[in-house]
Amino acid sequence: MRELLERSFRAAVAAANPLEILPPHLPAPPRGRTFVAAAGKAAASMAVAVEQHWPASAPLEGIAVTRYGHGLPTARIRVVEAGHPVPDEAGEAAAREILDAACALGADDLLLALISGGGSALLSLPTPGMSMPALKALTRDLLRCGASIQEINTVRKHLSAIQGGRLAAACRAPVLALAISDVTGNDPTHIASGPCAPDPTSCADAAAILNRYGLHAPGTLSETPKPGDAIFARVENRVIATAHRSLEAAAAVFGEHGVTPVILGDSITGEATEVAKVMAALVREIRLYGSPWRPPVALISGGECTVTLREIGGRGGRCSEFLLSLALALNDLDGIWAIAADTDGIDGSEDNAGAVLAPDARSRAVALGIDATQALAANDSYRFFAALGDLLFTGPTRTNVNDYRAIVLR
Repeated sequence: MRELLERSFRAAVAAANPLEILPPHLPAPPRGRTFVAAAGKAAASMAVAVEQHWPASAPLEGIAVTRYGHGLPTARIRVVEAGHPVPDEAGEAAAREILDAACALGADDLLLALISGGGSALLSLPTPGMSMPALKALTRDLLRCGASIQEINTVRKHLSAIQGGRLAAACRAPVLALAISDVTGNDPTHIASGPCAPDPTSCADAAAILNRYGLHAPGTLSETPKPGDAIFARVENRVIATAHRSLEAAAAVFGEHGVTPVILGDSITGEATEVAKVMAALVREIRLYGSPWRPPVALISGGECTVTLREIGGRGGRCSEFLLSLALALNDLDGIWAIAADTDGIDGSEDNAGAVLAPDARSRAVALGIDATQALAANDSYRFFAALGDLLFTGPTRTNVNDYRAIVLR
């Protein structure tokens, strides 16, 4: 069963492989130059895909900003590794270079933006008057308080000189933005904080979010280009990979092995511990009453949960926290397996993609003297699953269509 769960995850990741999905979307080279501005956890692999399929005789240059350890060798597009989820000076310098290069393009040139999840932190260029240390501090606070990714990105866009449509606005050339979506709804304005997309949110929205979580802007909030602005007449934002396509690929794996796949949706959000309780209630209904589906069945879902930190010093991401809460809510209900993992290969800020939950996880933990309830209260799901040998390690996948979850009732 563990092998089947891991195989389904690999299928989900493969469905968003930039080397396979990006080439059909590449445009013909322009009369002038093409500058590639890539940002996100898939930036390096997207850059490689462009290089492999771009005519050798056509001018091509650019910068791809990706997370540390996610780079790849390239020939024409320079790869820069930078901080994520907290931005750093390497990302700031690369973002400034990208913005300057975009400003230098003319009407016969092309700005080819390659956007993927993680780009919000990696492509960080604070507005004038705000320092990178101040932006780092605010980012840490937003990540700890349980704010959704849409809320965090709304704030980021109004403190950025390049996000919220500002990259496209600075460019006189036509712009094509190809995006791998890691956000619910797949709206380009939320993918990497939409550097080439019109922003429907306002400074007032950003201020309200900060106020909701008791935070303060470290600089002056500035307004972004809005839908309907004439600058977007020469800009196309195209989403080329989504979480739902990856869920469909995983569903096919379960179907091939006689397990009925049920896709619950690719936009499940909320506190990881609470989402797990809802999933456990559905599992219990199926196990006890055979409704609304009869086992064997795989409940498949995507989206991005949040974790509000209650303790300092615990280790774990939203996927492992979801599984630990699920284990407690199921209370060793017989025959239930589950997997939860981030498709980028990194669960939060740890080195694992996620974990696998076996039916006997809690009983094995008790035998090792580990209290699952205490581990969850301390946000310490990493150490819980590490002790059981049930963490899932893939290394960087160099793509990102958000979290993948599957619960199997045998």
